Amino acid sequence: MPRGDVTDQELAELVQRVADSASAFISGDMTTYAELVPHGDDFTLMAPFGGETRRGFDGSPEALEEMSRYFTEGECELEVEASYTSGDLVVLVVVERQHGVVGGVGDQDWSLRVTMVWRRSERGWEQVHRHADPLVHPIDLEQVSALAAGSSG
Repeated sequence: MPRGDVTDQELAELVQRVADSASAFISGDMTTYAELVPHGDDFTLMAPFGGETRRGFDGSPEALEEMSRYFTEGECELEVEASYTSGDLVVLVVVERQHGVVGGVGDQDWSLRVTMVWRRSERGWEQVHRHADPLVHPIDLEQVSALAAGSSG
């Protein structure tokens, strides 16, 4: 049931939730992440590793445990580049300035450019789309061409 326009307070609360959830995720606290980010049944993910668009979110204890072993000891600061609201939708364009131990590799810059779509439902705000990429730092045409061709460079 649509509720109308998003208030400034609702947007501020959602942005804080996104900041808190990004910090939880990069530090491996997937229980907190899953509590802060309910995913819509039609959730889509364009992951920073590339590849096909993923559909759905596996919030099972086993999946959360696996993710918590992959992301550890991280910190994140959220930079909101833009926000757009319409009816029961919010689009956030952010940079997650973060670092942490990812995939067993020592502490590293893991900053991401992220666009996410949130939809208000009877259950509250649900994330329905996330697109993240690691292109926070500029790359040249040769590197872009290699990536587009599926090559590492």
